[in-house]
Amino acid sequence: MKLGVFTVLFADLPLEQMLDRVASLGIEAVELGTGNYPGSSHCDPDELLGDAAKQRAFLQAIEERGLTISALSCHGNPLHPDAEFARTSHETWRKTARLAVELGVDTVNLFSGCPGDGPEARAPNWVTCAWPPDYLEVLEWQWNERAIPYWTGEAAFARETGLHKVAFEPHPGFLVYNPETVLRLREAAGPELGANLDPSHFLWQGIDPIEAVRILGRAGALFHVHAKDVYLDRANIRVNGVLDTKHYSRYDERSWSFRSVGYGQDEKFWRDFVSALRTMGYDGVLSIEHEDGLASVSEGLGKAVDVLQRVLLKEPAGEMWWA
Repeated sequence: MKLGVFTVLFADLPLEQMLDRVASLGIEAVELGTGNYPGSSHCDPDELLGDAAKQRAFLQAIEERGLTISALSCHGNPLHPDAEFARTSHETWRKTARLAVELGVDTVNLFSGCPGDGPEARAPNWVTCAWPPDYLEVLEWQWNERAIPYWTGEAAFARETGLHKVAFEPHPGFLVYNPETVLRLREAAGPELGANLDPSHFLWQGIDPIEAVRILGRAGALFHVHAKDVYLDRANIRVNGVLDTKHYSRYDERSWSFRSVGYGQDEKFWRDFVSALRTMGYDGVLSIEHEDGLASVSEGLGKAVDVLQRVLLKEPAGEMWWA
C-alpha cells in the first residue's frame, strides 16, 4: 500500500514545485484535481487531452520524482437542477475520464451528485428522513428519474472509453453517502461504479469505517481511499446530534470538525483501518486529504505523514521541506 496526497492543498504552487514538496515528504503518489470543486491547478484536461507531447512531459515530471498518479478527481454535481451547473460537472467528468485513460490512470474520483425535489427545482435537496411521506417520494424520484438513468449511461461511457474505476466519494449532501447507497447505484448502473472511501465522512455519521471497508471490499467496490480524520465533540453531539449545518469555522460549537490524521482518531484506529484494507485485498493508495482549519498545511500534512508512515511501516523521509 502506498502513501499519497490529494494535491489541491498546494493549488497555489506550479506543478513541479508541488511535486518537489510532495516527494520530499516520502509520499509516493498524487491524486490530481481536474476541475469542478477541486479545481484543475495541476492537471487541466483542456490543456492535456489529445496532446501526446504535453502528456509525456507531464508524466515525466511526476515519474522522475518517484511518484505515481493514484487518481484524477473531478468532484462536482452532474445531477444539479441548475442546468448549467450540471452541464459543467458532466463535461468535466467526461474530459477527466478520457484524460485518465490517455495517461494510463485507472481511477476517477467524484461525487454521485444530488438532484432537486422535482423537475422544477432550483437547488439540490438531500433527503435525510422518511416522514412526512413526500420526502420518500422525492427520494424515489431522485433515484429512479435522475441518478440511475444518468449513471447507467455514464457507466457505459466509462466502459466504452476504457476507464475501469469510477469511484464515488460517499459524502452527505449527495445521493451516495454511505456503503448502502454506493452499492445501490453500483447494482443498478454497473460494476464500473464503486467507492473512494473517506473514513472521516463515515465517522461523524456514526458509521464504522472498518465495517464499511469489509462491506465494500467483499462487493469488489473498494476503488480508492482517502486519509482524513474528524474530531467528534461528544458534548455538542449529546446536545444537538451529528447533523450540523454551522459553518466549519465555529469549532467550539460544532458537533464535529475535520482534522489532520492523528488529531481526531488515535493511531490504533488507523492501524485497524489499514489492517482491514489489507484484509480485503486493497493494495492501492492512502491519499491524504488536508481540510483542517486548525492546522497549517505544513503542520497538518506533516502529522498525517508521520502517523501513516508508522502505520504502513514505511521509513520516514529525510529532511522535511518545512523544517
